[in-house]
Amino acid sequence: MLSPSDFLHLPYTRDLTEGGIAYAIRSLPYTYNRMGGSPYDRLRRIVAGVAVELAFRRYLSEQNIPFDVKGATPFTDPDRYDVSLGGRRCDIKSFLITYREQIAEMKRNPQVVLKAPALVPSDQNAAEGHSDNDIYLFAFLPGLIAASQADLEKVIYAGQPHYLIHAMPNSWMKPAKWNPLGALILKSEAEEKITLEIGGQDEGREMRASVVEVPPRTRVEIQNGFFSLTYIHIKSMANARIGIHSANRKETHLIGALEWGNIWVYGMDILLAGYLTREEFNRHAKPIQAGARVFQYDRTRTKNLSVPVSELKPLSDLFERVREWSA
Repeated sequence: MLSPSDFLHLPYTRDLTEGGIAYAIRSLPYTYNRMGGSPYDRLRRIVAGVAVELAFRRYLSEQNIPFDVKGATPFTDPDRYDVSLGGRRCDIKSFLITYREQIAEMKRNPQVVLKAPALVPSDQNAAEGHSDNDIYLFAFLPGLIAASQADLEKVIYAGQPHYLIHAMPNSWMKPAKWNPLGALILKSEAEEKITLEIGGQDEGREMRASVVEVPPRTRVEIQNGFFSLTYIHIKSMANARIGIHSANRKETHLIGALEWGNIWVYGMDILLAGYLTREEFNRHAKPIQAGARVFQYDRTRTKNLSVPVSELKPLSDLFERVREWSA
């Protein structure tokens, strides 16, 4: 039976969010929005998940625990595993906790985490290519977000970091025909010069980005070999519309002043709870239907399998086994 003394706490640093954002925006054309909601909710979940994985790798390195990342998730295959421990796939299931009251309760009384469900989406668990020896490791990341306009303004006023992005619609991100977009024309209705980063894919589907300065109410044309556009990133809040036009597609996309999402995750102490092998998990798991309220979510958006966190095995046991497997 797991106890709070078995939890492993990892410090959270700014570079973890930065690494998560770099991965999230590059994965945009490939990820499947299993959870529903806005694309910015999904991007923040990806940022948090990658941040936990990076912190875990850093811990393994510091503790001289052997691991491998050769099979780590590529952008085109988002539901594989993160690291390999002793030749066994380790799939980190992390949960971003953003409610202040819940975060405070976790700090005050870590016992509440023991009552939470360790969740694995049913479709992921049933996917091909898994082994019973795979390891499910469960983590919780308490962290704040500034998703609303009011919260974003507070963050900017306080000088806190933020990352504003506009996710392009699927017709631009995943076009049905893979043809060059041709010249891209940008225009801003703002009264001051703005700096934009435009990200997308070239003919070989490699990600590329271009930084463009757009003067007030002036058309700026760029030719950069884009075949798709996945996102536009702006350094600071926009107070007017921005338009982008593709010459080849003869299509214009307008971005309103409020159509930006802040995907920065203000993470705190990372809590690694425990683990089970996939075989052990499946032996004890019970289904949780979509729409259920659980510790991690007001409402689950997909069917899950669940084992109570209290029934997980401590990570100290796993690390001892890893050293034995590697030896």
